[in-house]
Amino acid sequence: MNHEFETLRLTIEQGVARLTLINGAKGNPLGRTLGRELRDAAIILDETPGLRVVILTAEGKNFCVGGDLTVFAAEENLSAAVKTMTADYHAALSKLLRMDAPIITAVQGACAGAGVALAALGDIVVASASSHFTIAYTAIGFSPDGASTFILPRLIGLRRFQELVLTNRRIAATEAAAIGLVTEIAEDDALAARGEELAQVVAAGPTRAFAATRRLLLETFGASPEAQMEWEARLLSEQCRTDDVREGVSAALARRRPHFTGR
Repeated sequence: MNHEFETLRLTIEQGVARLTLINGAKGNPLGRTLGRELRDAAIILDETPGLRVVILTAEGKNFCVGGDLTVFAAEENLSAAVKTMTADYHAALSKLLRMDAPIITAVQGACAGAGVALAALGDIVVASASSHFTIAYTAIGFSPDGASTFILPRLIGLRRFQELVLTNRRIAATEAAAIGLVTEIAEDDALAARGEELAQVVAAGPTRAFAATRRLLLETFGASPEAQMEWEARLLSEQCRTDDVREGVSAALARRRPHFTGR
């Protein structure tokens, strides 16, 4: 199944979705169109039965250079325009964070501003060896959006986020891996293959258990220990009604590799 947009391409085949930013000639900047189309794509993904993994990639030299400055400069009422753009973009991120299927992100080149949080929302993030990351917002007088202040402090810690958002210092892939912004680094020419490899591993896993884990991790910094444990117990109980739990236990007892179906 193919879905063609102006700034995105979405293909879904055998439970694997490939969501690709395709405005690579301009650095895949975030503006009105990309925000709206990303929202629409996220709804399609969230409504796709049997979806087991999403691979988020970008065409061109850079993954995402952040907000589209040419669009910002042309707006007569930038305040109102930003409200519209963030409404669409934030709706997209909310769906992506809460859907069942895990996300594998592959990042190349420059990743800046809202692009950093977009990349980082992946459950596994692979960065090319030459990639680099810049928070960038305050460099043009903006404050962060795009779930940056939710996702990034949870990954890299509050102190590191404060330093990066105040200095707008560029960090290389090696530092991004060291501080937990990305999961691993791949050689530039091996990035796409590594993303696909990880996606196939995740797609073969117990999708409903992954979905429950994603939900638990969204709550882990806001819930009390008792509330978190209650959700753990409830979601674990739900998994015990699935085919995958029966298969996983049987496979473990038989000392064989499980064949999970995502059901």
